[in-house]
Amino acid sequence: MSLSLVRSRALLGMQAHPVCVEVHLANGLPSFTLVGLAETEVKEARERVRSAIQNTGLEFPSNKRITVNLAPADLPKDSGRFDLPIALGILAASGQLDARKLEGHEFAGELSLGGELRAIRGALAMSLALPEQAPGQAPPKLVLPEGSAQEAALVPQAEVYRAHHLLDVVRQFLPGDAPPEPTEGWLKLEAIAAPGAATYPDLSDVKGQAAAKRALEIAAAGGHSLLMMGAPGSGKSMLAQRFAGLLPAMSPEEALQSAAIASLSGRFSLDQWAVRPTRSPHHTASAVALVGGGSPPRPGEISLAHHGVLFLDELPEFPRAALEALREPLESGNITISRAAQRAEFPARFQLIAAMNPCPCGYLGSLLRACRCSPDQVSRYQGKLSGPLMDRIDLHVEVGSLAADDLVNAPPGESTDSIRQRVVAARARAINRQGMPNQAMQGDVIDAQCQLDEACAKFLNTAAARLGWSGRSIHRCLKVARTIADLAGASTVQLTHVAEAVQYRRVLKAAQ
Repeated sequence: MSLSLVRSRALLGMQAHPVCVEVHLANGLPSFTLVGLAETEVKEARERVRSAIQNTGLEFPSNKRITVNLAPADLPKDSGRFDLPIALGILAASGQLDARKLEGHEFAGELSLGGELRAIRGALAMSLALPEQAPGQAPPKLVLPEGSAQEAALVPQAEVYRAHHLLDVVRQFLPGDAPPEPTEGWLKLEAIAAPGAATYPDLSDVKGQAAAKRALEIAAAGGHSLLMMGAPGSGKSMLAQRFAGLLPAMSPEEALQSAAIASLSGRFSLDQWAVRPTRSPHHTASAVALVGGGSPPRPGEISLAHHGVLFLDELPEFPRAALEALREPLESGNITISRAAQRAEFPARFQLIAAMNPCPCGYLGSLLRACRCSPDQVSRYQGKLSGPLMDRIDLHVEVGSLAADDLVNAPPGESTDSIRQRVVAARARAINRQGMPNQAMQGDVIDAQCQLDEACAKFLNTAAARLGWSGRSIHRCLKVARTIADLAGASTVQLTHVAEAVQYRRVLKAAQ
C-alpha cells in the first residue's frame, strides 16, 4: 500500500496530544516532504530516517515522492520523537511492514544514523495521557527507547515495550501470520517497583536554632511558605536543605506528577522516584528560568519543584521581575505561559523557603560583628522585596548567629524523623477535617475552621491594626494559627496559637 498511518504524541506543556503520522508514497520526482507545523529538529528527521533505514539493511523508497504529514496540522511538533513513527510509516507504506499490526500501538523515539533508538523527554507524560484517548477501552501499547520506556512503565496499567534498535521494532510487525522473531532488544516492561524510602539530610546536624526549627515544623505541617533572615553563616541554607525531609511521603499521584515534570525537562532518573524535589536556582536566574517559558514552553524552577521545595537563597538579589512573577503561582499553585500561538499550563504547587541577610553587609542586629550599613542602605536593601510578595509569605523568622562555644558544645538537635512524625499527624488532622492542607484553605473554609473566641479575635484585631496588615495577612495568620493548633492536637484555635502565629510576621519591621 502507498498510504500508512502511525500513532504518536506531541508535547504541549504537560499535555501529550495524539498525533497521526501519515505517510504517502507516490510516483514522480524523488523527494521527501515533511509537513504539519514541524520545528527544525523534526524536519531534520528526513536525513536521520533515510540513513537509519539504509544502514539497517532495509529498503528506502528513494525513487518515490514521499510526503509525511503530522496531523493535526495546527499543533506544534518539536524534538526528535517522531523519527521512529516516520520510519515505520515509510516502511509500512512501501509494504515492508504490516500496517494493520501497527494499529493499537503508539511510537516515539529518536533514531541515530545507524538505527539505534535514543531516549526522548516527556515519556512519562505520554504514558499518563494514554487512558484519556479512549475511556473505557484498553489504552494503546507504547513503544519507546530503553531509558524512556523505564519512565513510562512507572504508570500503573500502562503497557510499555522497550526497543534498542529500529530492527527490534521492525521484526515485530513484519507481514504475514508468523509470530514475531525473538530479539534481545525488544522487551515488554512490567510495572516497575518503586525504590525504597527516600533519604534526606538530617535536621539534627543543625545545632541550636530552636526558633527556626519550630518555624520549619509549622511550615511543613501546614504547607506554608517561609522566609528566614539572618547573618551569613547562621545556618539558613542548612535548614532549608533539610526541609524536604520533614514533609510527608509522596503519594503515588504526587510522585507521578513530579516525575512527569522532570521527564519534560529530560532530568528524571529512577533514583529520584518519590523523592520530594528541592530546587535551588542561583540568584541570577531570570523570570523565565523561574516560572518557565521559551518556544515551545518548558517548565521552570517552580514547576520542577512541584510537590517539593523551592529554595531561594539571597532573596533580595534576585531580579525584581523574577520575584514578582512568583506572586500568582504562590496563590494558585499553577502557572500559565501564553505566547502568540501557544498556551501551556504547568502545575506549580511548591513550598517556598527563602533566605536573606538583614542588610547589605549581613550583620545588622548581630551580636558577633558590627554592622557597617547606613539606615538608608538597609532600607533600600529590604525594599527590594515588594509588599505584595512579602504579604504572600506566611512565616518570617530570624535566624540568629551562635557563638563559637555554643556551636561547638551544643548537643545534637532533634532528628528529622521525630519532627516528621508530628508533621504527618498534624497534616492528617487537617486533611481529615477539611480535605486539604491548611495553607490551601480559602474563603468559607477559613471562617469555618479558624473560628476565634472573643479574646482571640480582640488580640488579632489589635495586632493587625498596629502592624498595618492587609486582609490577606490576616487570613494567612489565621491559617498558621490553625496549623499550630493541629501540631498541639487542639480542636480549636486558642490565644496561644494566635499569639505565636502573629510573631512570625514581624521580622522585617523589627529589623527596620
